[in-house]
Amino acid sequence: MTPTPPSPSAKRVSGNPATQAGITLTVKQQREQQKQEKLAEYQRQLAKRRRSKLVWWTVGGAATLAIIALIAASIMLTPKPVTFDRGDGDGSSISGLETFENTANHVEGDVAYPQSPPAGGDHHAGWLNCAVYSEPVPEENAVHSMEHGAVWITYDPDAVDSAALDGLKAKLPSSYVILSPVTGLDAPVVMSGWNAQLKLDSADDERVEEFLTAFWRSQSVPEPNAACTGGLDAPGKQS
Repeated sequence: MTPTPPSPSAKRVSGNPATQAGITLTVKQQREQQKQEKLAEYQRQLAKRRRSKLVWWTVGGAATLAIIALIAASIMLTPKPVTFDRGDGDGSSISGLETFENTANHVEGDVAYPQSPPAGGDHHAGWLNCAVYSEPVPEENAVHSMEHGAVWITYDPDAVDSAALDGLKAKLPSSYVILSPVTGLDAPVVMSGWNAQLKLDSADDERVEEFLTAFWRSQSVPEPNAACTGGLDAPGKQS
């Protein structure tokens, strides 16, 4: 019988054991190389993620510290509110203090006050809202606010510059004070409470605090504890 020849498409397999072992070793080496490459890539990705986390932690930590520093700085640098106890209306120990006797009637129209600026007297039925004003305010309404215990501080804008004015504002409580300009005063700063007045040569005079201590929300005024808000605003109201 004639032998059947092998099919041309049949896979040839080396019958040499050494050759076959070499082929098998090469496949194992390739697989090992692929395995090592995958491991190296995984390690690179892992290191990258770690670096990314470290960067974010660093940035986040720095941002947190910056926010804490800003909050601390704002607390330290923000001026504390100025407060005074309600005055007793005496002030007799204040050097240069003048006192008067004024009536306290509600009237209409203009009032000719004996003091300039007024330190009490007849006034309009509507009081002026206590605030800082950049323009002159109506006297008849400001006097009514003093009747409620407010201190009215007037200054000559030609004699008090912006820096001195800012320094004066920093000394004032946030309520029951009116600050307004009056051109042509006979002193750079004049502090007025009900039936009391003090003229100062500068805005940084230490007697500013002394006057406020004695007359701010004084219990000796005709209408103590009455409101200094909910009344009338004048032009130039700032705060």
